[in-house]
Amino acid sequence: MRRMPQIRRLPNELVNRIAAGEVVERPAAALKELVENAIDAGAKRIGVALVDGGLTRLEVTDDGCGMAPEEMELALERHATSKLPDEAIEMVTTLGFRGEALPSIASVARLTIESRQQGSQEGWRRVVDHGEVVENSPAALPVGTRVRVEQIFAKVPARRKFLRTPRSEYIASLDIVRRLAMARPDIAFTLENGAQGKSRTALSTQVDEGLGTRVSQIVARELKDNAVEIALEREGPGGVMRLTGLAGLPTYNRGVADHQYLFVNGRPVKDKLLTGAVRGAYSDMLARDRHAVLALFLDLPPEDVDVNVHPAKTEVRFRDASGVRGFIVSGLRQALATGDRRAAQGPDRGAMERWQAEPVREEPAALRSIFDGRDWTAPSQRVSEPRPEWNPQNESALPQGRAEEAAPIAEETADFPLGIARGQVANTYIVAESRDGLILVDQHAAHERLVFERLKRAGADEGTKRSQALLVPDVVEMDEADCDRLEDAAEGLARFGLAVERFGPGAMLVRAVPSAIAKADTGKLLRDLADDIAKHGKHEDSGSLLLAERLEYVLATMACHGSVRAGRVLRVDEMNALLREMEATPRSGQCNHGRPTWVKLSMEDVEKLFGRH
Repeated sequence: MRRMPQIRRLPNELVNRIAAGEVVERPAAALKELVENAIDAGAKRIGVALVDGGLTRLEVTDDGCGMAPEEMELALERHATSKLPDEAIEMVTTLGFRGEALPSIASVARLTIESRQQGSQEGWRRVVDHGEVVENSPAALPVGTRVRVEQIFAKVPARRKFLRTPRSEYIASLDIVRRLAMARPDIAFTLENGAQGKSRTALSTQVDEGLGTRVSQIVARELKDNAVEIALEREGPGGVMRLTGLAGLPTYNRGVADHQYLFVNGRPVKDKLLTGAVRGAYSDMLARDRHAVLALFLDLPPEDVDVNVHPAKTEVRFRDASGVRGFIVSGLRQALATGDRRAAQGPDRGAMERWQAEPVREEPAALRSIFDGRDWTAPSQRVSEPRPEWNPQNESALPQGRAEEAAPIAEETADFPLGIARGQVANTYIVAESRDGLILVDQHAAHERLVFERLKRAGADEGTKRSQALLVPDVVEMDEADCDRLEDAAEGLARFGLAVERFGPGAMLVRAVPSAIAKADTGKLLRDLADDIAKHGKHEDSGSLLLAERLEYVLATMACHGSVRAGRVLRVDEMNALLREMEATPRSGQCNHGRPTWVKLSMEDVEKLFGRH
């Protein structure tokens, strides 16, 4: 009989290297731990210097509280920390608390720590080279701490060969610092990267910048003009939840999700629940392959979130996951809908032909919101129903640009935000004149949004009355676990008009569906709902929320087919009715796919095009 190997204790050096594999997978991970330590030390200025993206050297300098020599020695021992005053780990409020980072880094690199406390005459230096203390002596430096990491994984070739190029490591480090700087606008951050004797400043911020200013400076300077600010509160299980930040307009989007910055209690995280909530909030405003640009800061009581899920502390777990998701979705939708009907994009100057003697050097004025201080009472007038199309035989005789003489307009009604319709171009774009410029409206995109919002309002007003019973109930065969999830969520789903009940171990019976999706494939709908509930939890409110998002996908498709198409000839009164309804409709600045519905060319811009300015 084969005997099992004898159990033995691992040597401390190997234990530290194993811990380093969890915490210090690359220079950026080590940098994250050091910058978080500087923040927790109360620093107001933090400087980061990299050489070859951190592969050769990385250094973090702060003006925080500093450490005494005996504290410095203790900090390099495993599971030693100043950030947990007692054993209540669930109440942690600092960024770092495991006490593994410094000894882990010191076991796989040459680590130099220099620190001086307030009131001390001199600082102290301690150098650890791959786990071995090689220097312990006084040092001259200002109050604060300086940590230098060199030769990372130099004596661990198996790990060193998996590191990427200096450029890739630099980009990862820059992303870490940008996220931490975004979360703390009260702290000044600088980051320099050097190679072959050259160095350049990649990031520089000031102390006590406003949140909007800091986020826009780091993400994109134009974000501040193309975003709405968020400041919401809601009562949670353990206290008040707060949501702040900047949410980009749907028309200001990207092809990848790399510009979504999410924070929980000041900690940068990459959490599937939060990214799913963002996707759900923008579901009816963006195409599937486009992504919102935003920075969201969620603050909630420490006992309502577990930050000790992952060694690198990049993942979290919420006590009330469905409540948090619903808060973010409703908060984003409320912020994007309240009083903001802007189109994020101005006209593309590259698409305009200019005939002028000299090039115009001045840039056009920035696009601004023209809807401030307006009465948003919904008008009684609506776009008329589609009229029969023209005879195709006469289509060639129709002009590509057309206009009708408008009736005289009273002075008090002439100052509409979207102006007065003057004509139609290519039977697709409405040309309107406002007091201070020229406005072009995509009639199909605009009407698509208006129809969609009407459908949503109808569903909200009618509630469960908008349910249509099936003459013959549908039987949908599903996996038993999926049936369990839907059965648990049946009461919540019924609130939106979807009546389901269990029909044996592996099937669900659908007795009624929301009238808005009466022709939907019930089998596909139930399977998608079961997948969503499995991903986001079984709570009935979560199921209802996910159904609401599913309905909005369907409503968006209905709105697209029920709206005024490009190529339709409109009368002037129809154009004006559409403009007035746009002024009264939330999110009318973008269609259901995130494209702008209108752009404005100010009179100043027009004069520049003709060399008159």
